[in-house]
Amino acid sequence: MVQPLMPHATAAWLVENSSLTFEQIAQFCGLHILEVQAIADDTAATKLTGRDPIRANELTHDEINKGQADPDYALKMFKEPDPVTRTKGPRYTPVSKRQDKPDGIAWIIKNHPEVTDGQISKLIGTTRTTIGAIRERSHWNMANISPKDPVTVGLTSQRELDAAVAKAAKAKGLEAPVDTRFEGDREALITELRAEREQHARDAEAALAAEADDGSDDILPGIRDPFKPLPTA
Repeated sequence: MVQPLMPHATAAWLVENSSLTFEQIAQFCGLHILEVQAIADDTAATKLTGRDPIRANELTHDEINKGQADPDYALKMFKEPDPVTRTKGPRYTPVSKRQDKPDGIAWIIKNHPEVTDGQISKLIGTTRTTIGAIRERSHWNMANISPKDPVTVGLTSQRELDAAVAKAAKAKGLEAPVDTRFEGDREALITELRAEREQHARDAEAALAAEADDGSDDILPGIRDPFKPLPTA
């Protein structure tokens, strides 16, 4: 699936500058709907600077308008971003996240022992030596390592983690686990967002109607129609 060059920043821009549903934004940006909710609520680890997908030629005004008119419409990429190439090497991790790597490794080892060291290395951007030390509990900082979901701390995406777990399970002849943790939340969130969207539309219509009716009984502003009966108590 083709994604914007900067999916989180693009999602932040769409949340701020359109009335697209979180589901539409999540689908277009390749994110989980709860990630979009976090961006909208400013509960993400850092407040993102939005990236305009229209200026980047990834979306058009017409495409956004189609999505706003139909909550079930799936946005289509106007122009795929140019692929980013880099030299071989470990996956880049921001400096602020590097201290979380051992915790993420410990979480995968504990919850998905079928995932190989090579897969963990690609997911988190670390070395097999570090992974081996944590497996054997010989890491120099083992006393302070606490397993943390690598997706939650921002070391990898849920899609990449799920793909690695499914691949490892298949290689060992195991049934790939199905993550249903967010299914109830997702459905409830979608229902709530659609209800809010409909309520906002009703409120806007009511406000416009009230504005149109305001002063309609007056001949001139501030002058009452003399032929209209006085209101009764």
